[in-house]
Amino acid sequence: MGTAERRGAPRAGGAQLTGHRDPEATDGDISEGAAEPLDRETGVQVREPRRGTREQHYRPLWVEEPARRRRLPDPVRTAAVRAVLLIAVTLIQAMVAFLCTMAGSWLAFPMVISSVVSTIAATWGALDVWVTRQVWNQRNGVVSVPSSTARALRRERRRTRRQERAAERGQERIRRRSGAGQLSHS
Repeated sequence: MGTAERRGAPRAGGAQLTGHRDPEATDGDISEGAAEPLDRETGVQVREPRRGTREQHYRPLWVEEPARRRRLPDPVRTAAVRAVLLIAVTLIQAMVAFLCTMAGSWLAFPMVISSVVSTIAATWGALDVWVTRQVWNQRNGVVSVPSSTARALRRERRRTRRQERAAERGQERIRRRSGAGQLSHS
């Protein structure tokens, strides 16, 4: 498959290629003048059947779909990744501890102790995801509840911004009245 077919780049005559190319086709088989027509319903290339060949329909490689849910906030995502890693290590340690116990190895006891500690850490990691998500929601105003801390913080920020702008305007007014930075009129 050539670059033009993969990227859907326009070809001569304004036509655009999409979809798959016949694996047996060589570069000389595809005419440079125009592309095959597209099916109106599916947007898929349709080739006229040649003599002695069966009709072929081409589908695009993939169809992009919009995301079903929004992306997690960065702190929540990092906490989730950390939790998944902790849980994966805990599961591996538990499996090794079990296998060492079954084999009667001396490593069984230290592995059991470390898997217990790791289980505590994995539980903390899962709780950390939940707490981080709740804190992020509270701070960034996703939860629309009258007692939301975020609403009060935003109101306070707006009030300070208004006061700063009013003070700035007052200073500008004083500068304009008294001249270009003069301390006295002499």
